Amino acid sequence: MIKVLIADDHAVVRQGLRQLLHAQADIEVVAEAEDGKQAVQLTQSLHPTVVLMDLLMPIMDGIIATKQILALNLGIGVLVLTSSLDDQLVKQALQAGAHGYLLKSSRVADVVEAIKRVASGQSALDPAVAQVLIHQSRTNDPLNDLTAREREVFDLLALGQSNEAIAETLSIGEVTVRTHIANLLDKLMLRDRTQVVIYALKRALIRVDDLP
Repeated sequence: MIKVLIADDHAVVRQGLRQLLHAQADIEVVAEAEDGKQAVQLTQSLHPTVVLMDLLMPIMDGIIATKQILALNLGIGVLVLTSSLDDQLVKQALQAGAHGYLLKSSRVADVVEAIKRVASGQSALDPAVAQVLIHQSRTNDPLNDLTAREREVFDLLALGQSNEAIAETLSIGEVTVRTHIANLLDKLMLRDRTQVVIYALKRALIRVDDLP
């Protein structure tokens, strides 16, 4: 039996979730919390399998509550169920250790499936949340900070080409090549051209076979 604790500051939401989950033979709602602090206290005393956690709650928000619940080391899964798709909230919730993130617009079947996944130690993400994470990973990629020319130099440098060869390939001077290399090393926080090759290999931008 999967024991669920519902943490949400809206009584109508808690009641609706309880009724929906009551129809599941293998899920039991053991308690309801109207704020994060109460969620932590009830978790300590009841040891639910999964906590359905809203994020925007009074007294203690869902982010802090998630951190405190997981710090108890009771093997409890936290599944965020909120109406917010704010990228910072998504990031903070997952950094706090949440095992899943669903929107309240999700279908009942999706919520039930997510609860079961989290209860079994897996993660569960709403497709819209997954898109937010993909966007974050792209926007946070240091390679995106490179100019178009710096990226061209980086790609050739990663392949082990000399400054002279890069200059010839791009039809620019060697002094300009050195300037681009200095800039891209600074942006990527790398020390030298060897680290550029290692960086590219680790990110699967090149293969060992590509190197001279």
